[in-house]
Amino acid sequence: MDSLGAIIIWVLIIGGTFVYLWRKGHLMRLTHYVAETREELRKCNWPTWQELKGSTVVVMITILLMGAYIMGVDFIILKLVRGILPAL
Repeated sequence: MDSLGAIIIWVLIIGGTFVYLWRKGHLMRLTHYVAETREELRKCNWPTWQELKGSTVVVMITILLMGAYIMGVDFIILKLVRGILPAL
């Protein structure tokens, strides 16, 4: 009986929220927003499989180069800090 009461409470909360949003016009605005979004997505020019593979390779190479750069700078800063601290 306890779970039935919880279900009824949740149905009332969700139903009340739905009625409130419907009366305030929020559901119509959401419907309009989704329709406009779908229309704009139809206008998009999606990449071909070859373009997608090429872009993926460029991103992977860029990540590797940036990682190597950050590791190099980190190593240099570490050597500088270790060189300064023993002098104190």
